[in-house]
Amino acid sequence: MAPRVIDQRIKLRHLTCFWEVARLRSVGKAADFLNISQPAVSKTIKELEDILSQALFDRTRRRLTLSPFGEVFYGYAATSIAALRQGIAAAQHEVQRPILRIGALPTVSAQILPETVKALGAAHPGLRMRILTGPNDYLLGLLRTGDADLMIGRMARPAQMLGLSFEHLYFEQVVMAVRPGHPLLAEQGFEIAMIEPYQLMLPTPDSLIRRLVDQMLMANGVTEPRDEIETISNAFGRAYVMQSDAIWLISEGVVKRDLAAGTLAALPADMVDTMGPVGFTTRTDALPNFEAQLFMQAVRAAAAQLRG
Repeated sequence: MAPRVIDQRIKLRHLTCFWEVARLRSVGKAADFLNISQPAVSKTIKELEDILSQALFDRTRRRLTLSPFGEVFYGYAATSIAALRQGIAAAQHEVQRPILRIGALPTVSAQILPETVKALGAAHPGLRMRILTGPNDYLLGLLRTGDADLMIGRMARPAQMLGLSFEHLYFEQVVMAVRPGHPLLAEQGFEIAMIEPYQLMLPTPDSLIRRLVDQMLMANGVTEPRDEIETISNAFGRAYVMQSDAIWLISEGVVKRDLAAGTLAALPADMVDTMGPVGFTTRTDALPNFEAQLFMQAVRAAAAQLRG
């Protein structure tokens, strides 16, 4: 059977505009990134939806989200853009020492990644590595377009895994980090409900661990946290909790060194309900290149020691 002809009304500008709006979850941010006006972005998206006879975004919610059709189209659009970039590079005979681009979530950036990068650099001095950090959605976007070779961190939600695969390395839970000398450390028979009078620092709503944290707090009767702060900044979180009585709910890997050094302490809370898998996320339509395979093997060895 002959392949279907692509509708000639679909232009590269349609795909690029859709991709940026979906990646950034904002028409305004996409317009700034593309250096065009917001009405131009909205018009381009509407043109694409008319051509496809499908809505790409759910406009009934306060926050811009993809429709079910948009989720599927998003994965294929990202693959197309990545393939086009690779084709242009090959046609232009770009020859340079390859750079391994690693998308790293905070849970591994402070724990398993530094040792791995150091060991890999010593064993392969010619290898260039670029560590990319940011929220989960941002890094998944880089992975889908080929701007990251792989991603390492907690597994994304099932709805976000279209066209992606996950390799589990180890499990990790959230901890309640506080400054040494925090009043709750001296409590006999500590219970999670005791944290309610204290200020909490929580991951932002789009963070992978936020849903688990919210469920854990609710299950333990913490329904009205006081003056909570939402942040994905580890530098701010670490500095703020060390000079206040705030309680920082954060992935254990982020503060493991601080806990070992005694600069932070963990409340004796049962946090097993926040346990989740950490590992590699890669694209299903592209095999990891040689440099990525070297990195993945080094991380596997480090994770085996971590599981210990």
